[in-house]
Amino acid sequence: MSQLEQIQADAARDISATTNLVELDLAKSRILGKSGALTELLKGLGKLPADEKPKAGAAINAVKVKVEALINERRDAILAKELEGKLAAEAIDVTLPGRRQALGGLHPIARAQELVESLFASMGFAVADGPEIEDDDYNFTKLNMFPNHPSRSMQDTFYIEGSNRVLRTQTSPVQIRYMEAHKPPVRIISPGRVYRVDHDATHSPMFHQIEGLWVDEGVSLADLKGTLRQFLRGFFERDEIDVRFRPSYFPFVEPGVEIDMEWERSSGGEVKYLELGGAGVVHPQVLRNVGIDPEKYSGFAFGLGLDRLAMIKYGVDDLRLFFENDLKFLRQFR
Repeated sequence: MSQLEQIQADAARDISATTNLVELDLAKSRILGKSGALTELLKGLGKLPADEKPKAGAAINAVKVKVEALINERRDAILAKELEGKLAAEAIDVTLPGRRQALGGLHPIARAQELVESLFASMGFAVADGPEIEDDDYNFTKLNMFPNHPSRSMQDTFYIEGSNRVLRTQTSPVQIRYMEAHKPPVRIISPGRVYRVDHDATHSPMFHQIEGLWVDEGVSLADLKGTLRQFLRGFFERDEIDVRFRPSYFPFVEPGVEIDMEWERSSGGEVKYLELGGAGVVHPQVLRNVGIDPEKYSGFAFGLGLDRLAMIKYGVDDLRLFFENDLKFLRQFR
């Protein structure tokens, strides 16, 4: 057997014995590399007589073409086997039941609002709604906060550029719109989103309020206190809760009060209160603004922070957690 035939036979044996691409590349290097067997033969052509060079060169190149074909064929076989193994390892049994999609749940604020609405519905209150982008007139003026009134500075407001429209700072405009469209008796709550320039652990630029209104003949602060006491006892599921009023000022009520809820009572009888919101008897001018006779009718209005109620009920210590869309937090309320 000639040297060229021996190289071809050895190459065929070595290539067929490879089991991966690394071994195949090493075999290729031994045959076709810079110091490979065929490369050495090609280098030796210069020593042959001129009449033998064409024939010898053609024979060497023919073997080189066959070796390269064997290498490519073996490479394809190795790749096919690796793919087959990978597919087998990653096979999916389509007969197995699929993973069920996790069920969603109500946001804790939505859960709290549903409970609030059901409790007030049991006391005869309807739910009213209105636009979140309000006229300045409805958001302030008709609530007895005329332009340049000092109380406006207490509400850092988002104004719509180039207009007199604002993102509502309270849901009180809903009360105005409802009283314009309905004659007394009026008994509503108006839950919804409101907006103020405020952001920390207990405040958010967007938050939720629950406001209530009852206008009829002879409605007083006593009715307000009884209504709030019944609501808070139902919301927090504690029959011993009581309500305390402290004098305060709000331009749309007269008199105005701060609402404090009894939260803790020591064995010695000491009571700790928690401030919840503001309230009072609807100001006569507000009733006149909507065409209701204040000589005949009176009423009360209150405003509570729905987010704050939810924080207390669910033991959340940072308001911002409600709005960060952290699924680990929200799944607790499913």
